[in-house]
Amino acid sequence: MAGLKELRNRLTSVKSTEKITTAMKLVAASRLRKASVSLEKNESYAKLIEDTVSRILTSYKKEEIEKKVKHILPLTMCPIKNPKNYILLVFSSERGLCGSYNQNVAKAAIKRISELHQQGKNVKLICYGKKAYDILKKNHNELIIHHEPSFAGGGIFYQEAIDMLLKIKDLNKEKTFDICEIVHSRFKTALSRDIISMQIYPLNASNIPLNKDIDHIGNAYFDYKPSREKLLEEASKKLLINRIFEAMLNAEASEQGARMMAMDNATQNAKDMISSLTLKYNTIRQSAITTELTEIISGAEAI
Repeated sequence: MAGLKELRNRLTSVKSTEKITTAMKLVAASRLRKASVSLEKNESYAKLIEDTVSRILTSYKKEEIEKKVKHILPLTMCPIKNPKNYILLVFSSERGLCGSYNQNVAKAAIKRISELHQQGKNVKLICYGKKAYDILKKNHNELIIHHEPSFAGGGIFYQEAIDMLLKIKDLNKEKTFDICEIVHSRFKTALSRDIISMQIYPLNASNIPLNKDIDHIGNAYFDYKPSREKLLEEASKKLLINRIFEAMLNAEASEQGARMMAMDNATQNAKDMISSLTLKYNTIRQSAITTELTEIISGAEAI
């Protein structure tokens, strides 16, 4: 009977765990849905900004070829000659229970650090989220200059991207870095995601596609007020903020997708364990009842 008591306690514990993992799965699914919707809505806005920047760069390119002039790009887009110092912003989660998500982000950061060191570059790290920080500090603690909690704790807000850009600009004024990159997970589906390292500051103009017809529609050409230079400066800032915001949304969606799948697997494992324990409990209980009945019948026959 002691075995039955232990099994009952174990069943109660596993059933309680199943309720927790099911609830966590539902919460993660809800947050994933919100992040996915935000990503979809952001795509149209991002395309409009990128088209505006692309349109102006196209007109610049044409004038440079036709008029033999050289346009000066805004500071946010000025290429750095022979960059020596890099800073990596690593986006991870504040807590675990999301499978291998954080380990993969940390591995990507370590790989990028190794690549840059092989090229003779200096690297510094800023970690957003406790999990990647805990992994990276074991072997690269001397590279970490700052650590903050994950921005995904209470949802993603556009103002957080603006604040992050201000911090990047402050570090740039202090000559802390030449190139700033973000190491984050790019969301594809709840089951799959890519870990990438993306240059965020200054904006890489060569990665913005040019289109020879994008400066006009039919016979109507675009005009700019107050000027192309002023508009490009403001639009490049908006594009930079939006790319940071997009990276944050991707990181949030990837984390919640990973957590949802991890909790789904945990829930299924708990159900399998409950089924196995229940079968074992019923088998032992039936055996105990059979033994008791046999003893009773044998006693009655003896009398």
